[in-house]
Amino acid sequence: MITLTAGEIALLVGGELHCDKDLLISKAPVFDSRKAGPGTFFLALRGENNDGHDFVADAYRLGSMFSLTTHIIDGPCIVVKDVIAALSILASFVRKKLTNLTVIGITGSQGKTSTKDLLGHMLSTVGPTVSPQGSFNNDLGLPITLLECDEKTKFCILEMGARHTGDIARLCEIAQPNIGVVLTVGSAHLGEFGSTAAIAETKAELIQSLGKSGTAILGTYDEYTPLMAKFHDGRTIMFGERADLDVRASDIEIREGRPHFDVVTTAGRDAVGMRLVGAHQISNALAAAAVGTALNLPLELIASSLSTAESSSKWRMELHELQDFLIINDSYNANPVSMAAALRSLALFAQERGGQSWAFLGKMQELGESGPLLSAGIGTLAQEIGIDHLVVVNAPEYGVGAGELAVHHVQTKEDARKYFEYLAEGDVVLVKASRSEGFEVITEWLELYWNEKIGVNE
Repeated sequence: MITLTAGEIALLVGGELHCDKDLLISKAPVFDSRKAGPGTFFLALRGENNDGHDFVADAYRLGSMFSLTTHIIDGPCIVVKDVIAALSILASFVRKKLTNLTVIGITGSQGKTSTKDLLGHMLSTVGPTVSPQGSFNNDLGLPITLLECDEKTKFCILEMGARHTGDIARLCEIAQPNIGVVLTVGSAHLGEFGSTAAIAETKAELIQSLGKSGTAILGTYDEYTPLMAKFHDGRTIMFGERADLDVRASDIEIREGRPHFDVVTTAGRDAVGMRLVGAHQISNALAAAAVGTALNLPLELIASSLSTAESSSKWRMELHELQDFLIINDSYNANPVSMAAALRSLALFAQERGGQSWAFLGKMQELGESGPLLSAGIGTLAQEIGIDHLVVVNAPEYGVGAGELAVHHVQTKEDARKYFEYLAEGDVVLVKASRSEGFEVITEWLELYWNEKIGVNE
């Protein structure tokens, strides 16, 4: 963060100063008191279960200079009406001060975090780069990520999520992106938006925010995203797998679940062998390559970065290699597109290893009235691609379209453990559900079970 005094911050956000005006802030704020330290300030946020005002003393003991609060506390603070609104004002100010900073905004129904990780790996080889940890993509996470930038930062990568029309436009007002990336429009959050067209309208807010000097980068994996080019008068780069696109993949192969292909741009072509798992990573890689193309990076650097990048975000197609047994932990989130991609990867791994494929699946949330139909479609896909077993937790809708596929219905995650005893050497297990289902615990149980089983056999 650029260095500011408490007095300057109070003036910027219109807050009441109840601390030394000359206190120096040199680091981004924190909302978890355990992460406070010298040079930071603490955001006292009110949530459903906790009130940040109860933790200001903890933050102060760890070195926080003051707290941003909504009422006077026993300790140094700046009092504002709305902590999130004040944070956004401060982030907007810092963004305007950093005139040499290139901001890349990424949105899409799936793939944002993986694309962010790929891009962060690439750009960090060029200059100081700031990108969010995990999915820090809302009114809280985006301003904090921006505030991590200072005069030395060359690139800032921002994920932009949305649950309502206008969400991305509001984030863009703060971020002022130079490059806008729309990956795809899918059915994630369909329950909130009501239609795919409404989701597309919201994603397009990123492209509409770009000035003529900005660059729009658009995927070609759905019918809506390419049409967003009409909202931008400046440079537009299209990516995908068609021969007529600006950035594309050619000669695609999947080896051990990982994509291998040639990335082709106007600068030529170069080979990519990804470390990330799943054919769906190709589109994410092409999006990152398109950003590199927009920034005039050498093609060799783009290809080598895509080949060496590893996921830095938890529970996304994590491979847990045990003795003669593989677990694919993709429990961070789930929507129909990511679920289909994960199942296809499961099928490929099982084919290569010669064992059976098991999918432990939980609900896909926020799909609205379309949820049962979309979930039934996942069951149909699982049957078509040859998945051997579905263990579904409190989600009978997967079994509706599964035909002759072996579908095992259980009510709780704990109940799913009874199927562990049927797992055998060479088998591959996928664990996937929406974040709220907490399926990462199934991966932990699987690891413990298998290691104990192998230990007994030995």
